[in-house]
Amino acid sequence: MIVPLHSIVPLGWAPPRPPARVVQARSAAIAAIPTYRQGIISEGRIDDIKISLYLELVTAAVPLADRFQALADPTRLRIVMLLRLMELSVGELAQVLGQSQPRVSRHLKILADAGVLERRKEGSWVFLTLVEAERVEPMFALVDAWADAATQALFAIDAARTEAIRSERAQAANRYFAGHAEVWDQIRSLHVAETEVERAIDDALGHRPLGRLVDIGTGTGRMIELFGPRSSQAIGIDRSSDMLRLARVKLEAAGIPSSLRQGDMYALPLADQSADTIVIHQVLHYAHSPAAAIAEASRVLAPGGTLLVVDFAAHEREELRTSDAHIRLGFEDEVMSGWFGSAGLDIDQIRHLEGGELTVTLWRGSKRPLRQRRAA
Repeated sequence: MIVPLHSIVPLGWAPPRPPARVVQARSAAIAAIPTYRQGIISEGRIDDIKISLYLELVTAAVPLADRFQALADPTRLRIVMLLRLMELSVGELAQVLGQSQPRVSRHLKILADAGVLERRKEGSWVFLTLVEAERVEPMFALVDAWADAATQALFAIDAARTEAIRSERAQAANRYFAGHAEVWDQIRSLHVAETEVERAIDDALGHRPLGRLVDIGTGTGRMIELFGPRSSQAIGIDRSSDMLRLARVKLEAAGIPSSLRQGDMYALPLADQSADTIVIHQVLHYAHSPAAAIAEASRVLAPGGTLLVVDFAAHEREELRTSDAHIRLGFEDEVMSGWFGSAGLDIDQIRHLEGGELTVTLWRGSKRPLRQRRAA
């Protein structure tokens, strides 16, 4: 449908010429929308415009407007400020806010639809986290600058209530550790001390900035606790919601920023080439298909990135299959090298740590550039 705008604005009328920077911004905006063609808007003159295209241009800023509208509610603003402090579940938010879970869920949906937060399911729980810092920090700068004394006092009360949440999480983690400590101690007694293993991992990673770090099978978050401070972003993946809750408690107590996500090693919830460093620490012996897990890690790894696998060398402790659910009894270097190569990775370091009935091995590789993988 074509609407003749001259029925509203006289033909030949032109608005005052805007500043050059406005013309440039407008030209860039129009050029970015392929549907528009040269001549729809030209030289500041108003011509006949297809209403559908005009509305598309006018509403191009709706996501930004939605974001401000989503924040224009006291409860939703409190939610955002709480998530600035820590990840929280729907139930925990309801507890702090003193509102029902259905009501809180409605607010969360509005914030999620506006692109302010993300929802992440872990077992029967749903955790909420803010989107990337660069997208929300400008918003917090405005809140910090504009909040009056009463609003700041309310935020302070909410923050104090989150300390009770932290305490409850810590108590639950301590109970879990106490119940499993004996089993874990038995496994650790079979190989070299963890401190030596961790020193070897540190050496393998090269004492350098790690960029975007992903820990597959993060468990209690130990790898992120050690190496998260050297990363620009630390992500922990684990299939167990119980382990993720333990990791969350530990990393929050240590003050280490991280993103913990429930996921499978065969289908990581991450984009292609979105990681610079990936660690798989004492996980592959639980894998039905270690080759598939390594291939999936390679998918996520950027060219030139590092994959470090830490696990047991091949052994014959058959009882570990039943007592600890180990599917694989360690790995031969040649087999691991083959899996790395098939996934487009070149192994550049293998290190064996002997000192017990089980030998711990570190296999480190880097991802070949695409052109080299095609040639291979």
